[in-house]
Amino acid sequence: MNTNEMTGRQTAENNGDRPLHVAIIPDGNGRWAAQRGLPRTAGHRAGVEAVWRVVEAAPSLGIGQLTLYAFSADNWERPHEEVQGLLAILEEFLRQQAPVCREQGIELQVIGRRDRLPAGLRSAIRQAQQLTAGGHRLRLRLAVDYSARDAIVRAACRMLSSLEITREEFARLLGAACFDRYPSADVDLLIRTGGEQRLSDFLLWELAYAELVFCPRLWPDFEAADLEAAVAEFHRRERRFGRVPVAAD
Repeated sequence: MNTNEMTGRQTAENNGDRPLHVAIIPDGNGRWAAQRGLPRTAGHRAGVEAVWRVVEAAPSLGIGQLTLYAFSADNWERPHEEVQGLLAILEEFLRQQAPVCREQGIELQVIGRRDRLPAGLRSAIRQAQQLTAGGHRLRLRLAVDYSARDAIVRAACRMLSSLEITREEFARLLGAACFDRYPSADVDLLIRTGGEQRLSDFLLWELAYAELVFCPRLWPDFEAADLEAAVAEFHRRERRFGRVPVAAD
């Protein structure tokens, strides 16, 4: 048994046989490009390769759902040229990799707003989601034009007719507000690369009890071994969810 397979088995055992939901803020593409005298778009393209390294490693590490922060609602404030380049890379990724995802049993889902995205990108999202629906090996979610606070507000507006609501029902509404056909699932582990240590309006509801790992490595340099190390760190932590640990006999 190789190291990844062993870690994957440990993941299932330590998480109640439930696959992990890992969320990643892939930070550092622009700095990676600047260090090499390249345009920022080159860093974003290099970041796509890191995405695939993580996707390929995830199932053997016991990860069943992987959510990546691809384009935040605040990213519209970046220079126009960079925004257009980012959106073009996302469309290219979805069109080229959706058939690969289907072959590998990976379901692609995009969460976030749709109305501000270019028509070509909206079309690529629809086609990718239709093509990969039913994939059971890994659920890969890309957060595009996404803001957790805005999503919570939209979900709250959908419940105005109800005086009382359960967390489970709100998770369903939150998923619907982000165009996710599933209820919003709690995140087990959040990884942020690039050395920054903040959440940046990402999955705020879902991260309530997540373990946080901040990695100094810039995203284009992030390897499968870094993901494995983060998962191993997750399993070294005691997760109590507000409870007092049971004393050993």
